[in-house]
Amino acid sequence: MTAIKPLTSFRQRKSGSASSSPSRRRGSRSRSRSRSPGRPPRSSRRSASASHQADRKEVRKEILEVKLTPLVLKPFGNSINRYNGEPEHREKNDLPHKTTQVHTGSFSLQEKFHLPQESSYLSTQYSLRPRREEIKLKEIDAQEEKIVTEGPTSLRTFEVTTKQLKEVEFGGVPGVLTIMLGLPAFLFLLLLMCKQKEPSLLNFPPPLPALSDLWDARVFGLYLVWFFLQALFYLLPIGKVVEGTPLADGRRLKYRLNGFYAFILTSGLVGASLLWDVELYYVYNHFLQFALAATVWAVVLSVYLCARALKAPRNDLSPASSGNAIYDFFIGRELNPRIGTFDLKYFCELRPGLIGWVVINLVMLLAEMKVQNRAFPSLAMILVNSFQLLYVVDALWNEEALLTTMDIIHDGFGFMLAFGDLVWVPFIYSFQAFYLVAHPNELSWPAASLIVALKLCGFIIFRCANSQKNAFRKNPNDPKLAHLKTIHTSTGKNLLVSGWWGFVRHPNYLGDLIMALAWSLPCGFSHILPYFYVIYFTALLVHREARDEHHCKRKYGLAWEKYCQRVPYRIFPHIY
Repeated sequence: MTAIKPLTSFRQRKSGSASSSPSRRRGSRSRSRSRSPGRPPRSSRRSASASHQADRKEVRKEILEVKLTPLVLKPFGNSINRYNGEPEHREKNDLPHKTTQVHTGSFSLQEKFHLPQESSYLSTQYSLRPRREEIKLKEIDAQEEKIVTEGPTSLRTFEVTTKQLKEVEFGGVPGVLTIMLGLPAFLFLLLLMCKQKEPSLLNFPPPLPALSDLWDARVFGLYLVWFFLQALFYLLPIGKVVEGTPLADGRRLKYRLNGFYAFILTSGLVGASLLWDVELYYVYNHFLQFALAATVWAVVLSVYLCARALKAPRNDLSPASSGNAIYDFFIGRELNPRIGTFDLKYFCELRPGLIGWVVINLVMLLAEMKVQNRAFPSLAMILVNSFQLLYVVDALWNEEALLTTMDIIHDGFGFMLAFGDLVWVPFIYSFQAFYLVAHPNELSWPAASLIVALKLCGFIIFRCANSQKNAFRKNPNDPKLAHLKTIHTSTGKNLLVSGWWGFVRHPNYLGDLIMALAWSLPCGFSHILPYFYVIYFTALLVHREARDEHHCKRKYGLAWEKYCQRVPYRIFPHIY
């Protein structure tokens, strides 16, 4: 073996290294005589004094502690220069452009290519590089430190700092302004067209109503009663408590799953109101006013969320927030706004709007019987109510699945979700039932049978795909899932490439769209208006799929590229 020379044999010179030994930090002119842990001590040397010997032991102890616990930094898994999942391919004749170096005492990492794990860094006590090369490495260190965030997980995860420009969606500020101003106006135009005797596109725009037909303080009060009644049901100590996905700081928030119980309690109250002859037809007569009341409340809630987010800690902010006030008002700045244990976003996702959707459908069924003087509701109205009731009950029964959706783990709570949950869902998703009140469609039993078959087909795809995904996320080692093929990623998670998720990349979206078509078909083909929901929902899911694609490609890198090669179709097989 080559003999190891003592450190004193090296020439002493000033170094431009980014790091220095402990003795240099104390301002010593000469190098410390402390030895590497691999070099045996020389017992023949004796210190001149006890104090000098103690000082040498302290220095040796300090160096030993540093060298025995090196800081091993992982490569930048999310770097734009390298895909995740696997190291870059390098031919035999490729020469490394730069080695990695870790200095004792203060560590720095430089790399341009992926080194094997067992030789990913060099550990030396002093830098023996030429000064010019050390200056270059120091400059690279400074650049790399800019993209390493501070925090409890900074040794394992590298994230983009808030100083860098974040990506925005929906067309940025102009796009979100258009959405925030355009969606409420479009909603009311759609409802006004549906109330016309002939809801044709040739009759657009419909005549605008008087202000008294749009706003009623009593209606606004009734809407608030509905909202806070659902909030009361949410606070009931019934249902199991589960943990959500880990946050950026490692925390896992707790959620009480009692949405199905809230639905049962609400159904009991609605049934009691029917027995007490409460006039539910009032909701149909003041439908526009209820829609405006919900819109006003969504705006008030969004303003409150924006104001409280100004004082939110950095760890509580949404990954989707950008720092722009207008954009963050729309997308939401705070990820999980809570008042104590009351989670505002989680509550609004499934309670006031989703359960309200079912109540509105029931009101439309009763209104159809009254307006058209029918003893029983039409077959078309029964199908629409049944289909959408099944959808809502399924969502509430599988409430835990909501915790892994993009709405919960990525998007903040702002105008986008507040308006969508409280206004768009109950007043647009019930549009087919609202249409059938004034525009009946007599449906034959064979046609109804085909529509039911289509609905069941979409529901089976939707439910089986979601159940398979949620079971895999909950326990990837479940023996029931052993037959499924996966692709490993650098994040430690696996991607399903067989089963429903080997059919298309988003089979749940495919099932959702098939069900949406089944909801509209009972309305017949006299007008395109009832099919607005299918058109809108297709655009929504295609856009959401593009967002999913972008996030997954950035998160999983090469593993996602492989998945896309194995599963080429996004939503529609052989089409898209």
